[in-house]
Amino acid sequence: MSELELHVYDDKTDLSKSVAIIGFPSLGLVSSIAASYMSKELNLNLIAGISSDEFPPYTIIQNSKPMPQIRMYAGCRKDKAEGGMEECDDIVVITSEFVPKDGINYKVSDLLTTWIKDRGIKTVLVLDGIPLFGEDNYILLGAGSTDSARVQMGEYGIESFEEGMVRGMTALLLMDGAEKEVNVIAMLGSAKADVPDPKGAAKIMEFLAKMLPELKIDTGPLFKEADDLEKRIARQQIPETTSSVGDRVLYR
Repeated sequence: MSELELHVYDDKTDLSKSVAIIGFPSLGLVSSIAASYMSKELNLNLIAGISSDEFPPYTIIQNSKPMPQIRMYAGCRKDKAEGGMEECDDIVVITSEFVPKDGINYKVSDLLTTWIKDRGIKTVLVLDGIPLFGEDNYILLGAGSTDSARVQMGEYGIESFEEGMVRGMTALLLMDGAEKEVNVIAMLGSAKADVPDPKGAAKIMEFLAKMLPELKIDTGPLFKEADDLEKRIARQQIPETTSSVGDRVLYR
């Protein structure tokens, strides 16, 4: 069996004027660091989640409650008067500590884009990392699933990724977005390959702050989030044969 299970905790919140931000683990963990940081910093509420028997066997405990491996958070934008994406009233953040493996990843992308379209979410920002060439030579490139998405990229000064290959969940979300006419923007930020890179995450956050000015960039919490996330990911990779109860605690 390899079915996905969608857990719905809140189906009453109107998301028809929302922007969604998706962050699966990527190079330097920049996408996961940024997404996890935003869900906490903006005090977003868990509204849905996805689980499957093909996902790694772990759960994240928040407020003493077990959460699915892929989680959707949402909340109202604060300080919208500062500008940015005027058409969006709410923020949705979708995050996880693992990348769905080949095969199931197609189903995850299809479920996410279908859920996003059904909820009427206006724009999707998928965060991902690309190799950093040269010390501190951080750049950000974008790829859009629709003409409208590509126009938005230009409005916020995101340089277009004209030629090349995008892989993994980001590629699938872009293709599903094009097929379902969902405005998906892949934000590809430079990151160090061998360590969690909160500086790379901060660079992505700087561009996000142009769209959502209420995101205040404070690198201190980003470094802490990078450390916490690295521990969570490392612990969910512990083999199931481990016998110690203490070793199975993923995060405290």
